[in-house]
Amino acid sequence: MSKIIEVRGLSKSYILNHEGKESYTALRDVIAQKTKKIFSFSNWKSTNKTKEEFWALKDIDFEIEQGDRVGIIGRNGAGKSTLLKILSRITEPTNGSIKIKGRIASLLEVGTGFHPELSGRENIYLNGAILGMSRAEIKKHFDAIVDFAEVEKFLDTPVKRYSSGMYVRLAFAVAAHLEPEILIVDEVLAVGDAQFQKKCLGKMEDVSKNEGRTVLFVSHNMGVVSKLCNKGILLNKGKIEIDGEIDHIIQNYVNFNNLTTEGYYYDQTKANGKSNFIKTVVLKNSENHTKSDFTFNEKVRIDFVLNIDEEIPNLQIGIGIQDKLQNRVSTILKSITYFNKNDKNEIHGFVDLPASVIAPNYYSLVVAIWAKDLVINDIQENICPFRIHDNGSDFALYEGYDYGSVILNPNWYNA
Repeated sequence: MSKIIEVRGLSKSYILNHEGKESYTALRDVIAQKTKKIFSFSNWKSTNKTKEEFWALKDIDFEIEQGDRVGIIGRNGAGKSTLLKILSRITEPTNGSIKIKGRIASLLEVGTGFHPELSGRENIYLNGAILGMSRAEIKKHFDAIVDFAEVEKFLDTPVKRYSSGMYVRLAFAVAAHLEPEILIVDEVLAVGDAQFQKKCLGKMEDVSKNEGRTVLFVSHNMGVVSKLCNKGILLNKGKIEIDGEIDHIIQNYVNFNNLTTEGYYYDQTKANGKSNFIKTVVLKNSENHTKSDFTFNEKVRIDFVLNIDEEIPNLQIGIGIQDKLQNRVSTILKSITYFNKNDKNEIHGFVDLPASVIAPNYYSLVVAIWAKDLVINDIQENICPFRIHDNGSDFALYEGYDYGSVILNPNWYNA
């Protein structure tokens, strides 16, 4: 395949203004400043401002080949939107070079490229003209655009009266059907309903796989990114952390975005003199690395240390998994006698929750030491919050919808 985008040394900086502070400020100065701001004109400028140069992107290099479906991922503020705006020629870079072969259609925010006073019909022709298409070429695709967008009833209504969902439907239909060589889509699809999102993703996959066009896609939904994209770029603070195959990128993103403090519990009170108590509970992956963000096809390891000074018949450890509304998803039990104690009367064990079973969502743990007659020695609730990300299950397109807490993978048969 031929390279369709080449980026070398790309950087973008902005100048940020900050209000400075006096080293010493009396109460009368505070009152005077507040009064001055209330009664001053909007163009009043502080004499005590500092300026800071902020690099949204810094010296990034990458190449994209024709037909690639590239997911650009990273935390908020990583530089994703800035990169797309530069590639779309909306923003000028500070430094670096970009080589692009072919026309670009961008869908970066609701209303991009639309004139609010023009009707939907007129905006279709306007966007086509911007892409360099003739009226005959636009007319050839007109019916398919209207049918895809499902806005025929409002086609001659000014788009300023459209809802945000209608805006997005028409904007995406125009961008996808007017045959650009490169299609750039930001998080804007999240405005639409789940059915339309699925329709859009199917269209992006079709134009890439079957028509050889290139797609650049930004989303925080790792399941959708995994299903749509074959390549990925992980941005962090304006720099490329890693690029390559999408599954590898997503796994790095989840590990990189991990907040280890959330997946950790430690009893600092020594359980107020209890003989049997929970000392630590730590969430880890199968490689024994502490973390709190997991992918759907990854095991969740619950590593624990218990202090057991008093031998009680039928003593067990119980671990409950609960969702963000504190509904119990599942409970697992194990007899304390299964584990070996060290010379400090401590038990160190772990249990692996199976992969591809617990549905993507937010969860926490309830951990208890208790006997079968319901005598509770120690219990810790709502500890070790963690998240399971969807990285490509059949439910990836429906993130945010309630489809249960457990995903079964049964055998299906033709009757």
